[in-house]
Amino acid sequence: MLLNCPHCQKANRVPDERLAEQPVCGSCGQNLLNGVHELDASGLASLQAQSALPLIIDFWAPWCGPCRSFAPTFKAAAQKHGGKIIFAKIDTEAQQALGARFNIRSIPTLAVFSGATELGRVSGALPPAQLEELIGQVLQHIDGSHKS
Repeated sequence: MLLNCPHCQKANRVPDERLAEQPVCGSCGQNLLNGVHELDASGLASLQAQSALPLIIDFWAPWCGPCRSFAPTFKAAAQKHGGKIIFAKIDTEAQQALGARFNIRSIPTLAVFSGATELGRVSGALPPAQLEELIGQVLQHIDGSHKS
């Protein structure tokens, strides 16, 4: 999988089976999973096709006040839970086709995916405790599906 570093934006080739090993960027040395990935259509397709990790996407826009105020909360969660979940953002202003494809009607909207399957979504800027609750549900769902 080709994964852009959330810290320096350099592309890194990471075999899917090595994602659980906390891969680091070959350029800056930072953990590739402890951060928020900015996605476009090809980056999203790559992650959905190749990653075994769940994906939480924050659909946002630069002009949206609640989106901007939620960004630090989302970033902190990505740093805390990176390696178990991939955290990504899609700018619906720059990526209008993706916003339309996922029928995004309000922002911010968080959508949770396992591969290409959407598991659910929540609209609105979540407080940290509510985001942690959502993350807990995602991890519980994934753990439950691995035990089946």
